[in-house]
Amino acid sequence: MRYLSLFLLVFLIFSAEVFAQKNVSAEVVKLEGQIVCCADCWAEADRTKVEFGTAEDLLKAKSCVEGGDPTLIAVRTGNKFTLYQLEQGKFKLTEKNWLSYVGKRVAVTGTKKREKKTDIFVVDALEILEESIGAREAKAVIGQEVELKLKDLFGTDQSLSQYKGRIIVLNFWATFCEPCRAEMPDLALIQNEYAALGVQVIGASTDEIADRAKILQFIKETKVNFPIWMGASAADMSRFGLGEALPGTLLIDKNGKIVKVISGVVNAADLKKQIDSMLQTAEKTVEKSEPAARKEVKPKKTEVSSVPS
Repeated sequence: MRYLSLFLLVFLIFSAEVFAQKNVSAEVVKLEGQIVCCADCWAEADRTKVEFGTAEDLLKAKSCVEGGDPTLIAVRTGNKFTLYQLEQGKFKLTEKNWLSYVGKRVAVTGTKKREKKTDIFVVDALEILEESIGAREAKAVIGQEVELKLKDLFGTDQSLSQYKGRIIVLNFWATFCEPCRAEMPDLALIQNEYAALGVQVIGASTDEIADRAKILQFIKETKVNFPIWMGASAADMSRFGLGEALPGTLLIDKNGKIVKVISGVVNAADLKKQIDSMLQTAEKTVEKSEPAARKEVKPKKTEVSSVPS
């Protein structure tokens, strides 16, 4: 009997401790931090000095997240970060993963828990506080007039300004870039469908001019049907808000101003919708600015002859 009482006492104490721990872990808290695609990418730099979320980071994040890496939130305290693995609670994703949130600063409300030495945050609510640095850099160049001067395959100087009055799809690529190769058929299709409507696709290769033979072979293999320029640089891409990761594409209006910045492989359907919208806007602009002389003018009344017929 004595041992039974002692056993019950120990059991009650243990149960109370477990209950207390559950209550602590279930406490609703709010954290602010940055969404990260994986611990490896986060650890590539000192994040107290180098911000995560560049265009290059976001392109790499796609393969990390879609490859099954757990998505994290990095919460800063002083010069240290704590990484929590994200788990859906009451907050439900509209997509199959957290990819669209990677690089953004967010505030999350929910509960903490720990499983197999992993800190987990169960998200009940999420608020976006700031876009990724890649998105901010891309947004900063929208509306800017741009110029790019490179040499074509025959060594002739070419420039974007030559194409003012046309909508330009400027694609940065390289022969060693497999995603670049994958999107070439879509760009060629857009050139076919929209050339007669005043749209021009231009490929700016980041290969050196000395690699002309490789570029020509790439063109043959991918059946490129638009002008190719050589010698584009990472600096060119960065000043256009693309970062340094390939591929990257700019959509430029008839006035030579950037309308859209696309990091990564283009989505042909989305690109076509954007081009269609730009063509409609251009058409309305022409209609509004149509000279009065081109409008129908009523004929003036002529004097009636007084000579009898």
